[in-house]
Amino acid sequence: MLNRYIKKILDARVYDIAIESPITPATFLSERFGNQISLKREDLQPVFSFKLRGAYNRVRQLSDADKAKGVIAASAGNHAQGLALAAKTLGIKAVIVMPKTTPEIKVNSAKARGAKVVLYGDTFDEASAYAQAQVKEKGMIYIPPYDDEEVIAGQGTVAMELLKQYTDPIHAVFIPVGGGGLIAGMAAYIKYLRPEIKVVGVEPEDAACLKAALAADERVILDQVGIFADGVAVKQVGKFPFEIARECVDEVVTVTTDEICAAIKDIFDDTRAISEPAGAIGVAGLKAYVEQTGVKGENLLTVLSGANMNFDRLRYISERTEIGEKREAVLAVTLPEKPGAYKKFIKALHKRNITEFNYRYADGYDAQIFVGVQIAAGGQEREQLVEELEEQGYPVTDMTDNEVAKLHIRHMVGGRSEGVVDERVFRFEFPERPGALMKFLTSLGSKWNISMFHYRNHGAAYSRVFMGVQVAEHERDLFISMLDQIGFRYWDETENEAYRLFLREK
Repeated sequence: MLNRYIKKILDARVYDIAIESPITPATFLSERFGNQISLKREDLQPVFSFKLRGAYNRVRQLSDADKAKGVIAASAGNHAQGLALAAKTLGIKAVIVMPKTTPEIKVNSAKARGAKVVLYGDTFDEASAYAQAQVKEKGMIYIPPYDDEEVIAGQGTVAMELLKQYTDPIHAVFIPVGGGGLIAGMAAYIKYLRPEIKVVGVEPEDAACLKAALAADERVILDQVGIFADGVAVKQVGKFPFEIARECVDEVVTVTTDEICAAIKDIFDDTRAISEPAGAIGVAGLKAYVEQTGVKGENLLTVLSGANMNFDRLRYISERTEIGEKREAVLAVTLPEKPGAYKKFIKALHKRNITEFNYRYADGYDAQIFVGVQIAAGGQEREQLVEELEEQGYPVTDMTDNEVAKLHIRHMVGGRSEGVVDERVFRFEFPERPGALMKFLTSLGSKWNISMFHYRNHGAAYSRVFMGVQVAEHERDLFISMLDQIGFRYWDETENEAYRLFLREK
């Protein structure tokens, strides 16, 4: 099998349109983690992503008759831009079907490169189904984003360049995984030429389709996937990529949203480039691998795979970066409600920098504060801080890993209300586009009273809502059934400590 792919990779003529991207040393990361860390800069491609390679390699294989029919694809962004430029270069008509939730920068980029863009549905699956229907109706040629041998071969040229450019011994290469096209092409080439190099896939922990497939020894479909790293938010790894991965991938590392945010900052510090979340996931996985294994003094490489991101997402990313770097502890602390209590508490922090301090009066006995404290990277000081405060008599709840606290509560502290009965609390995610919030509220109907509501647009494809609703005990099953029928992704957060400490009636 590998022989077939190696020949295809060597025959791939991607350089009609793609550049041989450079390898950039990550000086600050290398110093911090005690290894020589380098970045393969696919963010510098003409469409700011490696996807151009596979799309062009696939399109140039078409017969003249098929080229005349035009090409079509479903894509949330990077494949769309790659295919649009590939088709324009070869003089072929291109139609791209994108979910309505696709970031505007990716829609405009595909249009600017000559493609006709059709916005359809809220998810990639809906867009893909529409594209397939157009194939049957109009006879256009569908160009898959990853599950195709020629696409895989095009992506494999990244590894061909990497091994040519970096001749020193390599301990491991960390490769982002979505549908699997990039890791399949790169792993096939690396293991054929340099089998001693470890190939490590990196996935978000809430979209780890390759890890699940390798564990089951067959492709599986995830029930749902996280949407922060939209470029790798895939429910099932491709058939062809999985055949290669099960033979050539040594392991898969998963990372959190906060770790991805921290990696975006790391990349900026070393290169001044702003990566998209999926583009930075390799760096996040590399860092996690070093922390888990303790490896030192080795050459570690990863692919900075893309830089297509709406600028307004940076607000959310910057908020989460310090937590992702384990440089901020988020705590709920109980103080006595009396003069001088704040001053005494600040003194107990031993001159640590306070990043956030939220409080609102609730009763005359205890003050419940929400506080962010800057700590040294690594997390050990966080445990030490909690212990120090508890030893001084302060009841402390560590909220650093609490999604409700980080997404919503920090903006709502002090919102207690007396007289609210039968309140149940839920966290929702739904596709973001004009009118989305109204559609969400309309879907809920008017049978139950909304007692609390927090919505914040993070500049992403999906919005997040934190909502309280009054539901009598005998109606709870009916309410949950209604939520399931609406189909929005949700979590019951009624017992969440952040809600209990700061928002629930005492």
